[in-house]
Amino acid sequence: MVYGYVRVSTDHQNTENQKFEIKKFAEKQGLVIDRWIEEVISSTKDLNKRKLGQLLKHVKSDDLIIASELSRLGRNLLQVMSILHYCMDVGARIWTIKDNYRLGADITSKVLAFAFGLSAEIERNLISQRTKEALARLKAEGKLGGKRHIYKRKLEGCEQYILQKMQDGWSQTKIARKLHCHRDTVRKFVRARHLDIILEDIV
Repeated sequence: MVYGYVRVSTDHQNTENQKFEIKKFAEKQGLVIDRWIEEVISSTKDLNKRKLGQLLKHVKSDDLIIASELSRLGRNLLQVMSILHYCMDVGARIWTIKDNYRLGADITSKVLAFAFGLSAEIERNLISQRTKEALARLKAEGKLGGKRHIYKRKLEGCEQYILQKMQDGWSQTKIARKLHCHRDTVRKFVRARHLDIILEDIV
């Protein structure tokens, strides 16, 4: 199966340009698009809530997904990498037009996956550093304070995890489920630690 994947962030944007690019590319490659996957949704939304997430559950070996560019698939390298790894595991391929990637189960794709992984690790380290800098700034400005006792005990050491998941578009409810606590605990922790302000600084 050959899938054409098209995504725009808002209903004010048009999917036709991406469809035209994919159709033109497929014709040059002698391919026929068997099914179109179109969605109007931000890539910050959880992958399972996107049509792309549903598609990935059904792709099989030798299936091909064509998109205009990698950014249509995911918001950041971590998300793109997880999609790539999943497709590699089942033997499916992802081709993009603008950035000219041909991602499959071959050695080139594995090298690219390693490069993505290295870039993702660097990105995580940079986020960690920017988080420390933002905390230092807030402390210097006298903005850190408030009740931290109960939230500190329950979520001690979770700042980086919560920030990363917030950056990936996770809701506080989903974060709470993963951390086995009430969503109000996460909400109050975010407020107490000013993570919403820090997030604005690091993105």
